[in-house]
Amino acid sequence: MNRWKEYLNFDPIPFLESTKSSALHYFIEKDLLEVNPGPLKTLWESEHAYKIIKKQQEDGSWKYPGGKKDIRSPENYNLLETYRQLGFLTELFGFNKSHSSIQNAANYIFSFQTEEGDIRGIYGNQYSPNYTAAILELLIKTGYQEDHHIENGLQWLLSMRQNDGGWAVPIRTNNAKYKDVVNSKKVLQPNRTKPFSYMITGVVLRAFAAHSKYQNKSSVISAGKLLLSKFFESDNYPDRRDISYWTKFTFPFWFTDLLSALDSLYFIGFKNSHPQILKALDWFKNYQLEDGSWDLKLLKGAKIEDYKQWFNFLISRTFKRYFE
Repeated sequence: MNRWKEYLNFDPIPFLESTKSSALHYFIEKDLLEVNPGPLKTLWESEHAYKIIKKQQEDGSWKYPGGKKDIRSPENYNLLETYRQLGFLTELFGFNKSHSSIQNAANYIFSFQTEEGDIRGIYGNQYSPNYTAAILELLIKTGYQEDHHIENGLQWLLSMRQNDGGWAVPIRTNNAKYKDVVNSKKVLQPNRTKPFSYMITGVVLRAFAAHSKYQNKSSVISAGKLLLSKFFESDNYPDRRDISYWTKFTFPFWFTDLLSALDSLYFIGFKNSHPQILKALDWFKNYQLEDGSWDLKLLKGAKIEDYKQWFNFLISRTFKRYFE
């Protein structure tokens, strides 16, 4: 039961248990120590969760604190902020659709779903397979797996693949300038002859990895192999092209990094016997400190209580999944 800790150089549990976050303690007990931490709903009543919920607006959204009106409307920024806050409620506190806050957020988000199936607005009137998938991932995790909105969205994502089987943003495959097209009524279609983007493909795979009926589809597995082929390599497009972005991390997951990729690939069915999986796991192993922690480049989430411990928990959980 402790093979995952034996593979590491140091035991990460003592460092993790130093956290003051009751929510993190809950998931350490549940996912790492395999003891019953009690009812999940106790987390919903925490002070930190309440602070998020009380800022939710009547239409189910959260208001974005800023935004450039000449690029995107405030309403579209609100969709972005709703995605962000939904991530906190889902990943930190285990909220699901039995809570009215999640129901209201889902209804707000679904109002942006087009007849084609994508969730549109963050890139103006342009397709955004990455944000569509990232939002679907969270809604699936909160219990909307069987909802027809989710099915329509996943089918749309499958229809948007490049010829190589991965995904990219049509704005990039058309070499368009963002400001020139974001307010355009004309929707750019993907140039499918262009190569996939590992950053976009990694985000899209998170939605399929979260859905039990799609995890093992051949098209999803093939896209997973594409993602693995780009580990520690630069992307084909300018967004986050540098190799260093593989090891710049966010929690809740936002972009594609080494940890978010390992998380998705585990649920798609890849094992630690795969050379690229093992290479990534060994990277984390080699960067572990003597106190059992990791001190890596963290980009988003600094306002989360004990953010460093949360991230260390994610790494530990990843090792446990791959080695148990």
